[in-house]
Amino acid sequence: MDRSAKDIAPASAALAFHHFGLAVASPEEAFRYLASLGYVAGNSAFDPIQRVNLAMRHHAAMPDVEVIWPGDGPSPIDKLIKRTGTMIYHLCYACPNAEQALDALAASGVEIVPVSEPAPAILFGGQKVSFHHVSGFGLIEILETGTER
Repeated sequence: MDRSAKDIAPASAALAFHHFGLAVASPEEAFRYLASLGYVAGNSAFDPIQRVNLAMRHHAAMPDVEVIWPGDGPSPIDKLIKRTGTMIYHLCYACPNAEQALDALAASGVEIVPVSEPAPAILFGGQKVSFHHVSGFGLIEILETGTER
């Protein structure tokens, strides 16, 4: 194992992949495609803090997908959708303690820029989520579960 892999391993131990975040202008085609692959509907909600509509899709053998589309007013994904159209734009990781997980990533040399402060997520029962830009990778969401895996 090379040195960089050893340095990063402790950070990854705190994070568990949770879902892909798919931004769409309107969800119907995404829902149809995911259903054709065997995905089933999970929780859905309008999140007034993030100002977006959210719907989870689950599959027994494939990763979960969160479908995100704008609400009636301005939302954080408006420019993204206008510029690029439908796309997976974030990966979400769950962990018991977001601050500890982010500190471990930073200690391993990963450059992380906070995009949003932790806030309760209606789609995940009020558990806190925060968004961060990881240099050389892209946008990640951290779902803080408060419980060990």
